[in-house]
Amino acid sequence: MAPSISCLFLAVLLSAGCEVITSSDQTCFEKEANKTYNCENLDLSEIPGTLPNSTESLDFSFNFLPAIQNTTFSRLINLTFLDLTRCQISWIHENTFQSHHQLSTLVLTGNPLIFMAETALDGPISLKHLFLIQTGMSSLEFIPVHNLKNLETLHLGSNHISSIKLPKDFPTGNLKVLDFQNNAIHYLSREDLNSLKQVTNLSLNFNGNDIKGIEPGAFKSTVFQSLNFGGTVNLSVIFSGLQNSTVQSLWLGTFEDTDAQDLSSAMLKGLCEMSVESLNLQTYRFSDLSSTMFQCFTHLQQLDLTATHLTGLPSGMEGMNSLKKLVLNVNNFDQLCQINAASFPSLTHLYIRGNMKKLHLGTGCLEKLENLQKLDLSHSDIDASDCCNLQLKTLPHLQSLNLSYNEPLGLQSEAFKACPRLELLDLAYTHLRVNAAQSPFQNLHLLQVLNLSHCLLDTSNQHLLEGLLDLRHLNLQGNHFQDGNIPKTNLLQKVGSLEILVLSSCDLSSIDQQAFNSLGKMHHVDLSHNSLTSNSIEALSHLKGIHLNLAANGIRVIPSHLLPILSQQSTINLSHNPLDCTCSNIHFLTWYKENMHKLEDSEETLCANPESLRRVKLSDVMLSCGITPVGAFFLVVFLLLLVILLIFVVKFLLRWKYQHI
Repeated sequence: MAPSISCLFLAVLLSAGCEVITSSDQTCFEKEANKTYNCENLDLSEIPGTLPNSTESLDFSFNFLPAIQNTTFSRLINLTFLDLTRCQISWIHENTFQSHHQLSTLVLTGNPLIFMAETALDGPISLKHLFLIQTGMSSLEFIPVHNLKNLETLHLGSNHISSIKLPKDFPTGNLKVLDFQNNAIHYLSREDLNSLKQVTNLSLNFNGNDIKGIEPGAFKSTVFQSLNFGGTVNLSVIFSGLQNSTVQSLWLGTFEDTDAQDLSSAMLKGLCEMSVESLNLQTYRFSDLSSTMFQCFTHLQQLDLTATHLTGLPSGMEGMNSLKKLVLNVNNFDQLCQINAASFPSLTHLYIRGNMKKLHLGTGCLEKLENLQKLDLSHSDIDASDCCNLQLKTLPHLQSLNLSYNEPLGLQSEAFKACPRLELLDLAYTHLRVNAAQSPFQNLHLLQVLNLSHCLLDTSNQHLLEGLLDLRHLNLQGNHFQDGNIPKTNLLQKVGSLEILVLSSCDLSSIDQQAFNSLGKMHHVDLSHNSLTSNSIEALSHLKGIHLNLAANGIRVIPSHLLPILSQQSTINLSHNPLDCTCSNIHFLTWYKENMHKLEDSEETLCANPESLRRVKLSDVMLSCGITPVGAFFLVVFLLLLVILLIFVVKFLLRWKYQHI
């Protein structure tokens, strides 16, 4: 009877009481302690008193401040960034920012401004970036010009401005970006541009204005970093207006819904009368594609012909020796040879991304591009049973190759022997059929980044990654390991120089404790979206200071002996795991609160158990795991009974002893 009673009392005592205390949510999200806060879309009509005076960056967008004055932000004198997007601001009174000498970025986008006092921007002597997008203004005279001498970027898009003439005494000494996109500007005069004569290397954006006329000589002898005339129907107007100007980057692209004129040789002759380094003609059509069409392109260094409905480039183009970068994305080539690569002998960057037809690589179509460093052939339905030496031969200086999102590719041993200097190889979402016992990458000794995500790889092939002596970044996302396990002996043992490893969405359920032993240089490991439990954490015991992503796994309880492994890492993400918030996990929950500075995505690190705490943030839970009053009562009773039992035992032994003397 006594043993049964003892077991009953012990069971009661071991049932620890759990008291749950949840903290109230903060009004604004703290992104950096005492410095950066996000109060976006909280229906606030004033600045919360909980924000510290030391706040430097504040996102207060999508709240309600119909009028702001000098007392609205007076307490936050350390502000350097302030976002007031769509706060329904109509009035900005005098000296609103008089105490904000360090404010460098002010965003007033989407506010129906009716009045802005002349002294509204007095105070922020460091103001560099001003956003007045979609504020309803129709004239630049609306902008208070005082105290803008350090202004670098002025964004005025989506308003009703018809003239770019700046107000008198507008300071332009440091101006770098002037953005007028989507306004009502249809004519540019010399007088308009004279206010910008003192500015050099300015980026000027007229995208979406449909310029119909430019006064001759308006841009004469002016040097621009970039000019954007996107959406203009008649490019002849632009070229005649830009005579004798110098532009580093000229964007003349249009949009699919714009009824723009086809490009002709006569229209493009205007390029011969100006100096341009980079030209974008996106979405235009060529009326008569011939070698003479490009006779004024000879000084270009970059040319973007994205979505220009090309089926080929004419042969016999001469003088394109300066071209370094050619973009031919979203066109209609059948064969890679149709781009006539020999016309661009100095090319270093070539992009044929998202070709609208199945692109056949052919043999040696790029062999004249000995200087090519970057090649992007992604999203083009490319397939090849034996890739890629014949197709890419004579590209000895190629450093970056993108063949992602294509059809199946067969890879033999040393499949990239033609490109020995590759540093980046992207094969994501391309089914790879490795047809050799040896690694297809074994000659790529300089390769640093390899993307093999969703390639349906045979991960049991331990030779797959041989030869990658300098590989730093490996992405194996979406590939599957046999039985959902990474064993002690695996393909990763050949890449000891790895620093970043991505194994997310690989259906992993376990990792051998010694699986990563050869990977001592890693500083970022992504194991998210698998089915791992806490047992797999032991495989990381030899790693320190890493960014560890364990989000969206099956981790419930983390035993105390694994906590030192987590403690030695720099950043940890445990969000979207079914974490246990009962006393059985008390050691981890205590550790979690003590190491909040290491935890990433804490807003989504939530309890799954018990039901009463489901969806509660771990940081808001406090467990009181001790003996309850009921337990204390039974403990006293248990001890009392134990004492009585001992007394009876002693008496019995003494009586037995005397009876046998």
